[in-house]
Amino acid sequence: MTHRVLLLVFPEFQLLDATGPADVFAAVDEHLPARARPAYQLQAISLDGGMVASSSGLALATQPVPEPQELAGSTLLIAGGHGVQRALQHGPLIRWLGQAGPLAARCASVCTGAFLLAQTGLMSGRKVVTHWRYAELLQRIYPGVAVLHDSLFVHDGGFYSSAGVTAGMDLCLSLVEEDHGREVSLQVAKGLVMYLRRPGGQCQFSTELLAQQAPADGVMQRLLTELRTSLSAPWDVDGMAIYMNMSPRTLHRHCRAELGVTPARLLLHLRLEHACQLLEAGQASLKRVAQSSGFGNAYNLRQAFSRALGVTPGEYRQRFCR
Repeated sequence: MTHRVLLLVFPEFQLLDATGPADVFAAVDEHLPARARPAYQLQAISLDGGMVASSSGLALATQPVPEPQELAGSTLLIAGGHGVQRALQHGPLIRWLGQAGPLAARCASVCTGAFLLAQTGLMSGRKVVTHWRYAELLQRIYPGVAVLHDSLFVHDGGFYSSAGVTAGMDLCLSLVEEDHGREVSLQVAKGLVMYLRRPGGQCQFSTELLAQQAPADGVMQRLLTELRTSLSAPWDVDGMAIYMNMSPRTLHRHCRAELGVTPARLLLHLRLEHACQLLEAGQASLKRVAQSSGFGNAYNLRQAFSRALGVTPGEYRQRFCR
């Protein structure tokens, strides 16, 4: 049967949050026999319908949102984008989403679309991810939501959420795998030149990217280099500040300005990334991984992985070991 996918957008949505997933679902037909096509019926929707401009200026033709009960058996995908702040204040949109979300077979958000889901109250007590830059804000505004700071995407009951922008395509590949199996999902990934289909428990970004975004005349590169070579040392924010000859407050300001994260979050990212690399290599024991990456012991390692990635170190190794 053809599965209906509704892509919910709003003014100044992120275009790729909607079109990226749409291309994933649309590509499935290339890998199915004629009798099984079309696999998905795609429809862009907005509260009032009509042309909706994205943050890039390009507009998408949409239909008005259907009655909530019409979403039975469908997948509802909520885009994010710069316009999410205004969308959060749009009572009729939030009310419709609060009614329609539980009735859909699958309700998913991309990037900051997670804020809209959280605003409805539907995600209270559930695991959620969003773009790493907005994870702390999401947790602060909605303390009842369990925000995973680093996962690419997460599934909790009938609700799904993904990290920033292209991670929505990773999420949709996993939905295709649910519907049509791993081989079709892999073929779609190859066709879209997504060379590595990234499962949800994997880290959503690399600290190498953080280093690359730091300004050439910034001060954080020196700290990044030192931390990477000595993660097993008992680093904390005070120790990092002393190394940089700064007060903790000044260090925090530079770290936020140049890298977009707090010093504590930067240290956690570095340790998680190093632990992930060791687990993917598959040789070191969990005790050795914990010690080498600075978590100290296997218990701390498990706690960090569960909070940040939603999986245990053992599960991570099983999924990603080369």
